[in-house]
Amino acid sequence: MTEPTPSAAGAAGPPPAAGPAPLMGASDIRRLAEEIGVRPTKTLGQNFVIDGNTIRRIVTAAGIGPDETVLEVGPGLGSLTLGLLDAAKSVVAVEIDPVLAAKLPDTVARWRPDAVGDFHLVLADAMKVTELPVQPTALVANLPYNVAVPVVLHLLQHFPGLRHGLVMVQDEVADRLAAGPGTKTYGVPSVKAAWYSGMRKAGVIGMNVFWPAPKIHSGLVAFTRREPPATTASREEVFAVIDAAFAQRRKTLRAALAGWASSAAEAERCLRAAGVDPTARGEVLDVAAFARIAEAHARPAS
Repeated sequence: MTEPTPSAAGAAGPPPAAGPAPLMGASDIRRLAEEIGVRPTKTLGQNFVIDGNTIRRIVTAAGIGPDETVLEVGPGLGSLTLGLLDAAKSVVAVEIDPVLAAKLPDTVARWRPDAVGDFHLVLADAMKVTELPVQPTALVANLPYNVAVPVVLHLLQHFPGLRHGLVMVQDEVADRLAAGPGTKTYGVPSVKAAWYSGMRKAGVIGMNVFWPAPKIHSGLVAFTRREPPATTASREEVFAVIDAAFAQRRKTLRAALAGWASSAAEAERCLRAAGVDPTARGEVLDVAAFARIAEAHARPAS
């Protein structure tokens, strides 16, 4: 793609309108970072997308409708933000870095002047956000590898209006989120994510479309909201069973859940009441089975 040239003020600006709206390329991203004195840090997991085709691929795969409000976590320098503004009615961006957050409104104004009123910025840690200025219907984000799973689970818990979304995470994390029972990568992230939604692997992203380039591939995970299993147990009670089952995943459920249930005998009672073989392991159960176990624990033995 043709790279935009710097404006008279020294910051990158879009080229003359022709065809699809312009997106920032590698030179624009680096120039913008230099302008505000930002060097990507491993601490915050900052790897900025510098390829317009990748941005278009992510936006298309997310299936964003023109009437939707998209929640973007960690917009960074705004490269993906521009693509989301092109597809959605509005974008709510949650950014933890104050320097990056301060520059985002100006970037939107330069590159998408007609969308300034559709962009909402929240300076905050996504793990602590429970309210937003506009209720989002979709989540699209390039998430730092070290916090990807807790961020996704937190947002699904606190924003039930998130009907669907697409997140870019470390490829190994993507496999875990989308894994099904009985597979090698199935674990706590897989089961807890399944409480909220159906998850599927939607593709793999190479390393060279980022700056700085990570040492591993990234994976795209798409999700669609669904109702949790029908149960009288609370989400907290079900998640406690999941945590206990996978804390000692090589053990049988009777042994792994002994501490959670207060004894191996009580664990076996709960398992049998839930229709689960006590000699099975947690990796073969779906989220509905964990819900039945939690519900059985809440019922006293007859």
